[in-house]
Amino acid sequence: MPTQHRAIQSRQALIRSAAETFLEKGVPAAGMVEISRRARLSKGALYFHFTSKDDLTLAVRDTALDTLQRIEEGLIRSPQPIGIAVQDFAAELFARVEGDPVLRAGLRLRPETAPGLEITSLERRWYALFLDKAMTGGAGGASRSETEPRRTAQLLTSVVVGLLHLGYEDPAWWAEAALADVWTLLPAAPVAIPAPAGS
Repeated sequence: MPTQHRAIQSRQALIRSAAETFLEKGVPAAGMVEISRRARLSKGALYFHFTSKDDLTLAVRDTALDTLQRIEEGLIRSPQPIGIAVQDFAAELFARVEGDPVLRAGLRLRPETAPGLEITSLERRWYALFLDKAMTGGAGGASRSETEPRRTAQLLTSVVVGLLHLGYEDPAWWAEAALADVWTLLPAAPVAIPAPAGS
């Protein structure tokens, strides 16, 4: 196996090991020796790739952000109307969070440790994505008032963020069937909002 390929595999193993340890013990209690042992690599290999636990924590964050961006790109490229596209996005997000300890740990890092992944940043980020999708790829391409896409994006952002939090406590919230059930409760987005009486 070429040296460069082994180095990439070692780095990925260390990032995964750190994420698993962070999830079990928290970042402050996670030790570098424990992380290297869990990855079945030497302490020297660990310090070859990462100079400190802070450096390793940033690598977990960056890897989680890369994964999150790939999931978001799927939403952006989706030809589906906003409701279906966001449901597909949420299903992919929850499946990846449940199955990928690096993404799960990255999303659970404290804001001061991992700027860009704190919940307020995710809310703003997803609201902007959903709003853009609602404005450009709404159901049937029907023209909408200025407020309708905003309300739709706000509702969908609240649902996705809420389910993300609920799933940390009970992963059943992330199941496709649970997501489909929640989605059936969402109102269909009207084509236009009626003008208030007396306008």
